[in-house]
Amino acid sequence: MSNMGAAIVRQYERGVVFRLGQLHGVRKPGFHFMAPLADRMIKVSLRTVTMPVPSQQIITQDNVSIHVAAVAYYRRVDAVKSIVEIEDVRAAVGQIAQTTVRNVVGRSMLDQVLTDTQTLNLAIREILDRTTQQWGVYVFLVELKDIELPVSMQRAMARQAEAEREKRAKIIAAEGEALSAGKLAEAADVISDHPVALQLRNLQILAEIAGDKNSTIVFPSQFLESAKAITRFVAEETAPASASGPTRPDGEPRKTTAPPGPSALAATGAPGGRDREGRR
Repeated sequence: MSNMGAAIVRQYERGVVFRLGQLHGVRKPGFHFMAPLADRMIKVSLRTVTMPVPSQQIITQDNVSIHVAAVAYYRRVDAVKSIVEIEDVRAAVGQIAQTTVRNVVGRSMLDQVLTDTQTLNLAIREILDRTTQQWGVYVFLVELKDIELPVSMQRAMARQAEAEREKRAKIIAAEGEALSAGKLAEAADVISDHPVALQLRNLQILAEIAGDKNSTIVFPSQFLESAKAITRFVAEETAPASASGPTRPDGEPRKTTAPPGPSALAATGAPGGRDREGRR
């Protein structure tokens, strides 16, 4: 229809007109008349184009082979340059996107590729935007959408993550033990000052055990203290008995008298003794 002297340009398009092979101008959306057989219009879409970057094998800086796929979003901002400066904009952007992704990822470490993808995305976008600017194309977004690791690397990373989780669990358990030891030391000081608190704690433990409906409960509570108390009691009871001497059958202590001396025998005139006058 453009060769017949009329053309319609849609809202999202721009019409680049060539007259006898030379650039004649750009037509905006609407209905336009042109010189028949002399003018030729090429319509350029200004809508955003979604272009997937195929997955490709890349070796990172730390010599790990991975497969990376990406997606790029661009649009034409200069209809004349996109026609005059390059033959196929889509193919050119696709090729430069693949090489840029490979170069940027290849200069990065594996950990950075996995954890800092936002920085890589910005670096790739800036390189593409500088390259495609001369073609009248603006690349406003690039995203790494698929990173495939070797199976051996996946297993190694899984073991590393598991070891890291175990490390954190042990550290947390050790911190808990330290806090528990401090609290137990404080509790021991309180119980040593108040022995009744230990009995109350024992009763509480018995109540908790009884809640499980056990048929038999063996709870050796303060066995050593009880044995010491019995020993002290026996020692206290036997000490007065040994000090008072033998007892009679009725339980009363027997009275013991000392044997009479020679002076007593002489005074009483006992047989075998002598009186004051020397008689027997």
